[in-house]
Amino acid sequence: MKELKILGVIIFFTLVTYWGVEPLAHSIFHPHVEPADFEFSDLPPVQGKGEVATGKELVVANCTGCHSIKSQGYPAPLDNASANASYGVVPPDLSTAGKIYNENFLANFIKNPAHATKTEHKFVGGKVHPMPSFNWMSDNDIASIIAYLKFIAPKEMTNREVFVDACGRCHNMKYAKIKATSDVSNYMGSTPPDLSMMIRSRGEHYLTTFINDPQKHLHGTAMPRVGLTQEAEEQVIAFLEEIGDSKKEEREALAPYVLGFLVFMAIISLLWKKEVWSEVE
Repeated sequence: MKELKILGVIIFFTLVTYWGVEPLAHSIFHPHVEPADFEFSDLPPVQGKGEVATGKELVVANCTGCHSIKSQGYPAPLDNASANASYGVVPPDLSTAGKIYNENFLANFIKNPAHATKTEHKFVGGKVHPMPSFNWMSDNDIASIIAYLKFIAPKEMTNREVFVDACGRCHNMKYAKIKATSDVSNYMGSTPPDLSMMIRSRGEHYLTTFINDPQKHLHGTAMPRVGLTQEAEEQVIAFLEEIGDSKKEEREALAPYVLGFLVFMAIISLLWKKEVWSEVE
């Protein structure tokens, strides 16, 4: 009976402490963050009717001077070192842009890259985004570019392919032998982290909202919003899990056995204690 009273006192003060401290700690270390918005509703919809043939002409005339489209036979005009020196970053290949990026985000990115990526705070005092704004284009022209990029995009991509195209220009992933193609330390103001263990240090929920909009977690960060579709972002996170937490399924499968063992040992301990104390009495 005395032991039960002691247990009750411990439980009472533990609950009071938890009730008093946990809400404050949670609000500081895990503040509320709005869920991921894969519609990018803060960006205005681009109204226009796109034509694939027109889009191809516009892309060849306005995009291939900086971007490669290897799937269509357009090589990069500069090697990575020269592109880094000229722009501070390697322009992405556009072969998969129509597959992995949200259509409305992509249209707004073409119009104003800094605004769409939420990096306007990085380009002040005469600094400009490496990609020029094409806000002089009509909505129909931009819609045509999107239509062409969607037309040439692959129907299916592996998780690794999506990760490389979405993240591999800036981030290393040593465990997967992926090396960033761009040296953006000067351009971004810091060196982007290696992502090999990011899934274990941050977790899936954090990364879902962070990749969708980095400003939600790190206001003022230099990391741009990349505009991935929900499917593409899920593939990126799946690849992070595959590389950084490859034993997750085995670990989760083992959990019931560990818990069962603990319950079994607790029962054995109680029975043993009862037997010992019965002899003392």
